[in-house]
Amino acid sequence: MAGVLRAERVWVETFTGLRMDQFGRLLKAVRERGGEGCGWGRPWRLPLAERVLLVAVYYRTNLTMRQLAPLFGVSPATVCRVIQRLGPLLALEPARTPADAAERLWIVDGTLVPIRDRKVGASSRNYRFSANVQVIVDAESRLVVATARPVPGNTADAKARRDSGLAQHCEGVTVLGDGAYINTGLIVPHRKRPGRPLLKGEEEDNAQHRKVRARVEHTFSRMKNYKILRDCRQRGNGLHHAVQAVARMHNLTLAA
Repeated sequence: MAGVLRAERVWVETFTGLRMDQFGRLLKAVRERGGEGCGWGRPWRLPLAERVLLVAVYYRTNLTMRQLAPLFGVSPATVCRVIQRLGPLLALEPARTPADAAERLWIVDGTLVPIRDRKVGASSRNYRFSANVQVIVDAESRLVVATARPVPGNTADAKARRDSGLAQHCEGVTVLGDGAYINTGLIVPHRKRPGRPLLKGEEEDNAQHRKVRARVEHTFSRMKNYKILRDCRQRGNGLHHAVQAVARMHNLTLAA
């Protein structure tokens, strides 16, 4: 059975949100990480470019494997194996402390991702079974610096960040957070105290803080154009791999 989608410009740009040159960089990274194959067993029916396209389309559209199978001319079982094999290889590269760390401004925040796996998610404030994903964004470039492994959605942001190990990526960097990160060493907005309104200078600081911190919310909005982050059906590490891959593709779309 012949498939419809191929690693050609019209299909790549329509179904992944990436330009052809950006998709080429993603393909190169997967190839360098050993995506060609494990060196034993039956060869893949699809070439590497189309397997990477399959994973990107899955994350972008959140179609079921049964729906994706005829689009690529393979079985649903093959689609599943391709996603499990290549999904981790699309991951965002580990963040390194930049040389000009003292001049950088990063923003940290958490977002809730609805998920079906009850071992990963929990009933949370969005009235759905969700996972809390912590993300660090560079305030100037809007690039995702790092993402944390998902935790149950009823976990407080401050605890999720503390337990995730994200703090080690931020050594020497100024980091903004919202009021949920109070007493964590981050720059957070001023809080009103009983019987004492905010001073004029504090209100101005909070307004500037909100203006800058909104950039992480814009990043979440763009990342959730990948429908996998609106209703994740993956189990186990599937959501973690999906978030990492989406962060990488988001960064590619912002690259010059």
